[in-house]
Amino acid sequence: MATVEETAIALGNQASDEFRRAADVLGKVGLTTYEARAYIALVGRGVGDAATLAAAAGIPRTSAYKVLESLSEKGYAQPTGGKPILFRPTPPLDVAETLKGAIQEVFEQLAQLHRVVAEHGEPQLVYLLSGRDKVVQKIGELLDQATQTFILTTPQVAELRDDLGKKIQHAVKRGVVVTFVTAPLQRVPEGVAYVPRENLLATEVLADGAHALLAAPGLDACGFTDNPILTAHLKQFLEVVLDKEPEGPRT
Repeated sequence: MATVEETAIALGNQASDEFRRAADVLGKVGLTTYEARAYIALVGRGVGDAATLAAAAGIPRTSAYKVLESLSEKGYAQPTGGKPILFRPTPPLDVAETLKGAIQEVFEQLAQLHRVVAEHGEPQLVYLLSGRDKVVQKIGELLDQATQTFILTTPQVAELRDDLGKKIQHAVKRGVVVTFVTAPLQRVPEGVAYVPRENLLATEVLADGAHALLAAPGLDACGFTDNPILTAHLKQFLEVVLDKEPEGPRT
């Protein structure tokens, strides 16, 4: 018959194994190791501040608050106010239902894509991004990758000029022909060709004639693609726009 001490050790090992298994599963659904540990600790305690949960979860105290903020953004925890700020866990079954819904939606979309591929061959893929920072970052990536031409049609020229200033300079120095299509009387960076056009609403990018991006007004969402059929459509449209002779690079 096991002693009380042996039973306690066995229970402790079992709890440790369950902890590791839960952390592994949470990692598979998008949490970092620290986030998984913090959420499990939060569920185990019911409420806690960053310092308390850092100790319970075995994560660095200096990282704990950012980890809890990230859990809050992802829907795993809610701040309750106070000083220090306390956090409560989102009930695990609520999290599970949210994840089930998201996973179901993703796999339904994948199933639809699978049907398109089976019926029509290569699909016309458009990848979506949301959030201004991500959209501007993607425009910057296309600019960095361009080797020949980069065309930007936008009503947001002042903002993008400031956000992408260094990348534009580097592209021009690499020999990339950079063209801005924007409202009349706008200031464009040195070395950039300029085509004035009124009543622009969306932001469009065509890099090397092979990579296309279309962003919503305000740059809060975009779609981008390297599908040759879709890029050809945007290229055809921009060729009509650029039929007006550019004013030439600004010096």
